[in-house]
Amino acid sequence: MSTATNAILRLEQVCRRFGGVHAVNEVTLSVPAGTITGLIGPNGAGKTTVVNLVMGLLHLSSGRVLLDGADISRAEAPALAQAGVARTFQNIRLVPHATVLDNILAGYHRHETAGFWANLLGLPSARAEAAAHESKAVALLERFDMPMLAEHRAGGLSYGHQRRIEIMRALAMNPRVLLLDEPVAGMNDAEAASLGQIFRDVAAEGVAVLLIEHNMRFVTSVCSYLYALSSGRLIAEGAPDAVLKDAGVVQAYLGT
Repeated sequence: MSTATNAILRLEQVCRRFGGVHAVNEVTLSVPAGTITGLIGPNGAGKTTVVNLVMGLLHLSSGRVLLDGADISRAEAPALAQAGVARTFQNIRLVPHATVLDNILAGYHRHETAGFWANLLGLPSARAEAAAHESKAVALLERFDMPMLAEHRAGGLSYGHQRRIEIMRALAMNPRVLLLDEPVAGMNDAEAASLGQIFRDVAAEGVAVLLIEHNMRFVTSVCSYLYALSSGRLIAEGAPDAVLKDAGVVQAYLGT
């Protein structure tokens, strides 16, 4: 069960209003370490808005976002990245003309310890750090079965490959909390299953994973706990099988 006591990330009565309309209305949820927690709902339910509120891209109208019990409701995205919160986007955001490797290396920026002048002058400390990050990026490419594409231009690759690059960049941040916004959208079952195993492995390393996804087969295969949103409100939570059979969830998706 997803509980407040063991959650790295917790939302408490979170609201976001646009004018008089609630995009998110009194949402409370917990994302524990070492598990994949799912957030589902029909289009327009408020799922991506929840992620944007966590990441500081939108400001809360009310409620709190907690990281390890500390209030991060007013923190901006750079500070959250430094704290170990990483995300992927519903619409892929890469540097299309840069190589696959360079896109992944961008994720290691928060781990840089060599100063500006050390990097500018190419001092040994800066070169050693850059080499270490490149080695880790290559290991990620191997984990995602893409080492042969390291020097390819990211924007010239398939949608599925670009999704993987974005996920690798997020993992390069060595996150404690990973927010995945529809990571297997547009993928076939085999591609989704491959990523699912990677996500399980990431969670097993102690990362708190929040997954937004419309692929219900995928959701039930990887998530241990599920929250369902409709019109900005939580309408069900619990074990995936039980949530997907909930009458309110069925009505929200099917309109019957």
